[in-house]
Amino acid sequence: MDATTPVNTAPVKFEQEIPNVVQALQQVHKVMGGYDLDHAVGNLVHIRASQINGCAHCIKMHVKEAREAGETNDRLDRLVVWRHVNDFNDREKAALAWTEALTYLNDERNLGPLRAELRQHFSDKEISVLTAEVAMINMWNRMAISRNE
Repeated sequence: MDATTPVNTAPVKFEQEIPNVVQALQQVHKVMGGYDLDHAVGNLVHIRASQINGCAHCIKMHVKEAREAGETNDRLDRLVVWRHVNDFNDREKAALAWTEALTYLNDERNLGPLRAELRQHFSDKEISVLTAEVAMINMWNRMAISRNE
């Protein structure tokens, strides 16, 4: 490529290039929905991971969904500082700590105590769904961020 060749920097349109993959990924959410993870917890997890990843598109979408589901503006405003406020119950805090541990990847993180805390509030099946939710929102965040210009 020489200096006169135009460089295409436009975002890739995944839904056009690999529609079957995008559709399959969307189906995962329908399957996970069948496990009845508390929707309020799911919304908080999606928003918190999106905050960490800096995904404006996902934050906007999931905050809207959370508000429509009855989440308060006060809690949404303080989600970024959830450890320092009393707005969230122990179950939500355990889910948020797990979300952060799986979003901020750190080789030195000891997940054992976090799993023990989770088990005080969630069944192993719920922890499995929660873990899949965290993994999926991190994947969607990365796909959305890749479209930033």
